[in-house]
Amino acid sequence: MTTLANAQLDADGFLTNAEDWTPELAEEFAREAEIELTDRHWEVIDFCRRDFAEKGTAPTVRRITKVGGIPTKEMYQLFPGGPGILAARISGLPKPKGCI
Repeated sequence: MTTLANAQLDADGFLTNAEDWTPELAEEFAREAEIELTDRHWEVIDFCRRDFAEKGTAPTVRRITKVGGIPTKEMYQLFPGGPGILAARISGLPKPKGCI
């Protein structure tokens, strides 16, 4: 089982292989970001992982809000300080294109 201690991360702290992701690893990433995951967080995480599987890239905040149906304001509440980047990292995905 992959844990944060033995996960292979890139220079920005994202998993190098999305297939190494586990729900437990998501919990560790969230704890590190001082986020307690709720059912709503898991809805975003599930959307991000499904979208990545279909498109091959991590979804941007715009895509999560437009296609995933999560209001922008809620995304900023769920993943404060950088919702696209945090959602992708906790979901075990690469850094979304267009996120700085």
